Amino acid sequence: MIPGTLGSVLQRRSTILGLAALLVLGVAATGLLTYLVPVARDHDVATLNGFLGLNQPSLEPLLWDVAHLADPAPYALLGIAMAVVALARGRTRVAIAVPLVLVAAGATTEALKHVTASPRFDEWLGDAQIADASWPSGHATASMALALCAVMAAPPRWRAGAAAVGAAFAIAVSFSILALGWHFPSDVLGGYMVAGFWALVAVAALGGLEWRPVDVRPALAVVAVAVAAGVLVASAYPARLADYASAHTTFVAGAALIATVAAALAALLAAGARPRSAGA
Repeated sequence: MIPGTLGSVLQRRSTILGLAALLVLGVAATGLLTYLVPVARDHDVATLNGFLGLNQPSLEPLLWDVAHLADPAPYALLGIAMAVVALARGRTRVAIAVPLVLVAAGATTEALKHVTASPRFDEWLGDAQIADASWPSGHATASMALALCAVMAAPPRWRAGAAAVGAAFAIAVSFSILALGWHFPSDVLGGYMVAGFWALVAVAALGGLEWRPVDVRPALAVVAVAVAAGVLVASAYPARLADYASAHTTFVAGAALIATVAAALAALLAAGARPRSAGA
């Protein structure tokens, strides 16, 4: 069940809108840091360097496949599927909110890209410079918007599981586009916060999501599988991974930050319930 304090806080529309406003500030801060603060840009490039080092020839086809899961076609199809799930559950307002969130998040990111388009040349990148209109990342926005809409559309008992799967999806897409060199890490964080803003606005407009006891077992299963996979990889290449992490400490911190923000946004929305079942 959702912890009482967090659940009660997220039942207030004013609090949800306040959190949405904080995400607006986060988007602005991310953009200002990445464009105007040299130290932040250096860390951005160092984190990207670590991701690019993971892109081995044998992994590149998989990275492309995962990255393209957030392309417009699958984005639209998954959004329609979520709206249909909400309709099947009798949640008409949620079914309307899901496509609105997806469209608004994508449009906001595209507008910000064109307004803020500016070269972020870095000598280390050589001929592989990131495109001028790359902040925020459209793929990161799309993956996080889908993750949060999945939480909105899911039945309450499965909401924690939807949050876990959604966060994992957003992280996988984002790590893939970074390893492929499509974006800076700051582009991903900006995209996450754009998606989070619109999802919170939708939850506030709905007055929260309907409440029932939440089954955390699906979420725990996803976490267990992820941990098991990580342990298997680490046990297969312990020395190599340790050496890589020690040589790319900024990358480790940046990757952890991206994963934490993704998980926090999904968990926040999963907790955004109110103690009555009608009207959502």
